[in-house]
Amino acid sequence: MIRIDLSVLIFIYLFLSVIALLVLWIFYDLGTKLKSFSSDEKHVWYCHICGNTYVDSMNDEISKCPKCSSYIEKKSGEIK
Repeated sequence: MIRIDLSVLIFIYLFLSVIALLVLWIFYDLGTKLKSFSSDEKHVWYCHICGNTYVDSMNDEISKCPKCSSYIEKKSGEIK
């Protein structure tokens, strides 16, 4: 039979518990990565009615302002 001191046994238990939590945290963090935010100028819209600036990556030419619900048309060559 192998004799182990109680303090060594507690240390091994705590050490393995911390390692298991670290491994679970890393796998959870890698699995739930959010999509990176694209700050491309073509997705940034400015509402001239209410002054709201927002991101809309779904539309290229016309977008609906989420604040005042007005439609905004992006003119060619417009710089935001």
